[in-house]
Amino acid sequence: MKQIARLLPDPWSGLAFLLPFSLYLWCLAPSITFYDSGEFITAVDLLGSAHSPGYPLFLLYAKPFTWLPLGSIAFRVNLATAVSAALACLGCYHLVRALLEVIPLSEHAAFTRFTRSMAALSGALLLAVSPRLWLQSNHDKPYPLLAALTALMVVLLLRWKESYRAGSEQPAWWYAVAFLAGLATGIHQTIVLLLPGLLALVLVTAPGTVLRFREWLLSCAFLLMGGMVQLYLPLRAAAQTRQNWGDPSALSRFLWHLLRQGYPETPHPRDLPLLLKQLGAFSIPHEFGWVGLLLVAAGCWACWKMQRAFLAFCLISLVCFWLVIVGHFNPQTESIFLTEEFYTPLYLLAAALISSGLYALAARGVAAAQSPQQYGLQHFVLISVLFLLMPLFQFAANLQDQDQHRNYLAQDYAVNTLRSLPEEAVLFTWGDSGAFPLWYLQGVERLREDVDLPHIPHLVFAWHRQELPRLAPAFAAVPSAAVAEQQFAELVRQLSPVRPVLIDFSTRYSINWQGRLPLQYGMLYWPGDSPMTASDGDEWQLYALHRLQPDGWLLDADSEKALIIHAYSLMQTAEDLARRGHGVTADRLLTQVGRLMPQWQESLDQLRSRYALPQQKGMEP
Repeated sequence: MKQIARLLPDPWSGLAFLLPFSLYLWCLAPSITFYDSGEFITAVDLLGSAHSPGYPLFLLYAKPFTWLPLGSIAFRVNLATAVSAALACLGCYHLVRALLEVIPLSEHAAFTRFTRSMAALSGALLLAVSPRLWLQSNHDKPYPLLAALTALMVVLLLRWKESYRAGSEQPAWWYAVAFLAGLATGIHQTIVLLLPGLLALVLVTAPGTVLRFREWLLSCAFLLMGGMVQLYLPLRAAAQTRQNWGDPSALSRFLWHLLRQGYPETPHPRDLPLLLKQLGAFSIPHEFGWVGLLLVAAGCWACWKMQRAFLAFCLISLVCFWLVIVGHFNPQTESIFLTEEFYTPLYLLAAALISSGLYALAARGVAAAQSPQQYGLQHFVLISVLFLLMPLFQFAANLQDQDQHRNYLAQDYAVNTLRSLPEEAVLFTWGDSGAFPLWYLQGVERLREDVDLPHIPHLVFAWHRQELPRLAPAFAAVPSAAVAEQQFAELVRQLSPVRPVLIDFSTRYSINWQGRLPLQYGMLYWPGDSPMTASDGDEWQLYALHRLQPDGWLLDADSEKALIIHAYSLMQTAEDLARRGHGVTADRLLTQVGRLMPQWQESLDQLRSRYALPQQKGMEP
């Protein structure tokens, strides 16, 4: 009962959850963002399947949040991620508390309890304001939930260790951890990289347990039981749900989906600069500063003295991540950033080590000082400042980059794209950030359901063609063995006589056009022999442009690309109109470009001069 009571919430653990959650709620993105956001949220709402490996537990976890009467479906799923990120911080708090219980501080019980609680809260807050977790907390991401389960598993094993050392071992802790590990495969498979470290934690604590075959067998059974969450994928595929990525209804398709066989890496040589970049994807200085790195070393030193099993878990986990992500996958330079999210559970462990190291340094300071008979208010204030200074500094340093509560760029980019399409149009897309926001608006918010949205890189997959039943006759006439670009060209040839066919900006600049270049229509283009005439600029009246300029939040790479697409398309249209004598409309569009991209002002002035347009600054007062 004593051990169970320790896991129950206390006022400090309430702060460890509520403070990060309040911060995340303040910074929460109000709608979809770029990268995987639109696809994830659509899969959650429709209970479909996300991209490989499917993420079934994350989808099931986020689904109940879509029933809340708060904002859009996208906001509700973002809220689910904020809750999971706050739970990860709460898990960090309890992890630090479990680590520090064996590290003495002072004979003054109240001061010791306060210092341990403050150290644990500091670890939770430091994790909360780390760039990686904070970035993932403000929009839909599965990795904070994985970090929360990681913390819970380690805390349970530390409780088992405590009971083992006390002579009242309870193997049920093993079974709970194994079940949670199986469940966590439904969030992301990187949980597998933590299993050797968890095993090491057990064996370092009690080497003799290696011969306890019954307990190990039962643990494997619970691991498989938790892993049964993966059955969600074939069951939902068999129900023919929408957003059925990979169609894992058959065993071969399920394994293809689960093992990420749709993302093959082209073999390429490795050199030292590439290796250093790959290893640098896990960067404690980036997340916690160089002081954080020094405190991680202090935490390792403290754990070497008092918590060697936990230290072994941390080090072995890091080695396993590097061996698989760097050694096996060997990502190329342009794809290294995709691996940075995988290290989120390790940053939770780093935050725990930092607060443990700071606590150990405080303990040495208390031991070296002449301890007073009675600790007064000044001592409690000093300890509070010591443990809160670093989270406050990190908060101030990272706030501008992570506040997303005004980020409507992906939403407006998708609305602008769909709003200008003719009725019954077919829009070919290229690139996840160009397609996924459209999938969300059409599949969840039911905007422009008359439009078909084939994604060119996915044309080679039968499961994607099944998502477009109205194009089935056209697909039937296209050789399935043809590469995606060939299928696209044939589909355009067949569909153009009967339906309006357009392509997005990325498709225009991703395909080698050997014939006539596509004709521009706002941000979109007419490919092939289109009956459309040159644009008169009126299509831009349909676009929402007033929320595109970032205000209080930092652009990521794809948001910056979307802003450039708007501005460059506006400028292309304006130049074409000016060339054909429509100076007033051209000037109006160039003024809008100046609002979006003030740094382009010199180029805008040159265009105005070239076509004798009024010389303006491009920015309205």
